Amino acid sequence: MRAAVTERVRKHREGLRAAGLKPVQIWIPDTRLESFRKRCERECLSLVGDPLEAETLAWIAEVADTDGWV
Repeated sequence: MRAAVTERVRKHREGLRAAGLKPVQIWIPDTRLESFRKRCERECLSLVGDPLEAETLAWIAEVADTDGWV
């Protein structure tokens, strides 16, 4: 069964390459880690009371298109 899956994936990838696509690998932070949560918390807390942050958030709220979100 493993060989059948491998062959199917190979054919799928060949089709993508034939369509002019290529694979790209990216690495992203592991959001399940406690260290990631702590870093996010630190960075968020560092923005509390920052006038530029308040200005940026106000601008985002002004220009965001949220029609139909809820």
